[in-house]
Amino acid sequence: MTDTAPKPGVPGRDQSNGGGRPATSATASSPRGSSGNGRREPVGAPEDRGRTTIADGVVEKIAGLAARDVPGVHALGSGVSRTFGAVRDRVPGGSAKSVTRGVKAEVGEVQAAVDLEIVVDYGESIADVARAVRQNVVDAVERMAGLEVVEVNIAVSDVKLPDEEDDEPESRIQ
Repeated sequence: MTDTAPKPGVPGRDQSNGGGRPATSATASSPRGSSGNGRREPVGAPEDRGRTTIADGVVEKIAGLAARDVPGVHALGSGVSRTFGAVRDRVPGGSAKSVTRGVKAEVGEVQAAVDLEIVVDYGESIADVARAVRQNVVDAVERMAGLEVVEVNIAVSDVKLPDEEDDEPESRIQ
């Protein structure tokens, strides 16, 4: 036995679907995500509704900036790469100082691996600086990119002595 009595409210209107719309019935040809009552039901969780890809260069920038923030890190990259970078930076129309110099990242769908080449200030504990760089890079990449960082390899290519001149000359233009 079915109940055919009208529902309270506006005659001919189904109050369970928002009140102002005509009642509908579900058919076999209902669109995906439709429950048959005029409302669309979620197809899935938002994270299941598409893909996000993150380029290696994005992770390299994040890692480079995070490494430079650590006290005791004088520069990133080897002496040769810093010298070539300084020359490239001084060419008119050249890019600004590269934050990815000395940084290499491999990015997958859910994981990333980072290789860094750093120069440490003289007098700093290399082990402590490397530990702090590793932690800062892992925190920054995981927070900003949402990727699991599986490894951060650090190569210390030089120690900056207090009386050494920088490889990168000061800009003449201010």
